Amino acid sequence: MPDLDAVFSPQGLLAQGISGYRPRPQQIEMAQAVATAIEARSKLVVEAGTGTGKTYAYLVPALLSGGKVIVSTGTKTLQDQLFNRDLPTVRQALKAPVTVALLKGRANYVCHYHLERAQQEGRFLSRDDTRHMQKIVSFARISKSGDKSTCAGVPEQSPVWNLVTSTRDNCLGSDCPHHKECFVLQARKEALAADLVVVNHHLFFADVLLRDEGAGELLPACNTVIFDEAHQLPEVASNFLGEHLGSGQLLELARDSRAEAIAGARDFSALPEACGRLEKAIKDLRLVFEQDAVRLPAHQLDGVAKFAPALQELETQLAQLESLLQTQAERSEGLLRCQQRAAELAAQLARWQQPGDADWVRWVEVFSHGMQLNRTPLAVDNLFRKQVEGNAKAWVFTSATLAVDGNFQHFCGELGLDDAATGCWDSPFDYKSQALLYVPKQMPQPNSAEFTQAVVEQAWPALLASQGRAFLLFTSLRAMREAYELAKRRFDEQQLDYPLLLQGEGSRTELLEKFRTSPHAVLVASQTFWEGVDVRGDALQLVVIDKLPFAPPDDPVLAARVEQMNKAGRNPFMEFQLPRAAITLKQGAGRLIRDETDRGVLIICDTRLVDKPYGKKIWKSLPPMLKTRDASVIPRFFAQSIESSGEAVDSPATDPI
Repeated sequence: MPDLDAVFSPQGLLAQGISGYRPRPQQIEMAQAVATAIEARSKLVVEAGTGTGKTYAYLVPALLSGGKVIVSTGTKTLQDQLFNRDLPTVRQALKAPVTVALLKGRANYVCHYHLERAQQEGRFLSRDDTRHMQKIVSFARISKSGDKSTCAGVPEQSPVWNLVTSTRDNCLGSDCPHHKECFVLQARKEALAADLVVVNHHLFFADVLLRDEGAGELLPACNTVIFDEAHQLPEVASNFLGEHLGSGQLLELARDSRAEAIAGARDFSALPEACGRLEKAIKDLRLVFEQDAVRLPAHQLDGVAKFAPALQELETQLAQLESLLQTQAERSEGLLRCQQRAAELAAQLARWQQPGDADWVRWVEVFSHGMQLNRTPLAVDNLFRKQVEGNAKAWVFTSATLAVDGNFQHFCGELGLDDAATGCWDSPFDYKSQALLYVPKQMPQPNSAEFTQAVVEQAWPALLASQGRAFLLFTSLRAMREAYELAKRRFDEQQLDYPLLLQGEGSRTELLEKFRTSPHAVLVASQTFWEGVDVRGDALQLVVIDKLPFAPPDDPVLAARVEQMNKAGRNPFMEFQLPRAAITLKQGAGRLIRDETDRGVLIICDTRLVDKPYGKKIWKSLPPMLKTRDASVIPRFFAQSIESSGEAVDSPATDPI
């Protein structure tokens, strides 16, 4: 590998090829650590503060390593950003003859077979659906990738996408009449041939680790795996190493079975009738729950009236459909696939009803229009450790938020990375001059009915001082909506012409664009905006967080994990709940300062940060901002950057926490 000091030097390849590049000691040191891990095929866990330049720090040694590399990001948005912006920039600067590829899950690519069938069926619920379908048809004819994110004019949330993409269950594989021009197959071929492949965590676990979709060749073939935004891995791993049976899967089976019956067994009326009975059983099971947004462990379902008989009816109707499909399976490949899916789902439903062992939890999640039966492992350390140790390659885990008060024990313990090397490089930003942390002296209890109103009251003077330009971040959707209504009322009363945005009123991308381009905008959001959001400059100068982001204690998975740790004589609060809350809070706080010229105020309204003994452990994990409990300091801090009478305002005194 070439000399990294030379590559990152003021006269090096990056400086020559990238406008505005400046060397950072933290970046060079991290790059050297990554290079060492790649050469030794060892494990490395790295926390790199905002502004370190961690993306370049791992991309440079990855591109120069000479081996095959998989880079996995936290979201598809970051995946696209890395592939379309950062990776081409670094590759061009290094003049590295490295082939690259982008690989997503199959639901992100148009399926020619399902597109054709959707056109034939023509059952669209609205004019928008019809218009979106026409655009997708035109897109599929000219697109080289079939990636739906590049289809202009069709929102990612459009229900039409569900009709024109495939799943592992309904893909016909090599029997598909469009197999040769399949976009998914093309993307996988390109990924197998490339030197560096950009995936996301969900795809890594779904397609590579578990090999659910036949892409298991990627992992054995690579020399290095790099996880960016690695703090998300424990949750993603837990999700994909578990089992999930949703009403959507069952309804899709009924829909596909009916369509295949019309196409290949029109004379067998019993099949569509069975599909109708299954659909009714699915809907009846959902209707036994009077509320949505409910998460219940299996042992509490005995108290839900009619759940057991409704579940039994669902099992009966699924078995009957599978039996009828079996009698017709020889008539078409589509009917055979439906029969196989029905058998798999029936087996999954049977497994869910078994009590299982103590290392797993069974639970139900209820949504507005559906529900899901889940089996989740309480720990993934052993499962993940087997994967890592079974492949002699380099494993690099990096994020801005992995350590708690400088300690990686929590993250490494969750993934079984006990023998991994670790490194922590602080942000190069001058937080003591750029940022102020304010914690109110008086607030209601976080679980009180008055708390959200008190948050808005505490935020209001700061909102006026910052002239909007704020994120108000909440730990629950309920509190978010309440805060939005309270803020809207105040805006109207005081005739403030600040754009007030609410999470859910448009996609995240749309809201961020409105926020960046609308002067004095205020965004009220929940945890969707706590991470992966980069707003630099004057557009964002105030971040308000309502509570310490502890997971809800009634969450079935958390409750089961806490119970298991208690039985083992461990301290679940200090070992699990507190570290997770600290990492999540670091993510939310990290939205404030994104550049060396940014300035802003962070308000955390939860006084437990100061009043409780464990609070010190949390705020010591935050960047080293100025800290105060004196609200009068906030307007003086904002005024510091404003010239008054030609002179800068003096630095505000602080009342340290």
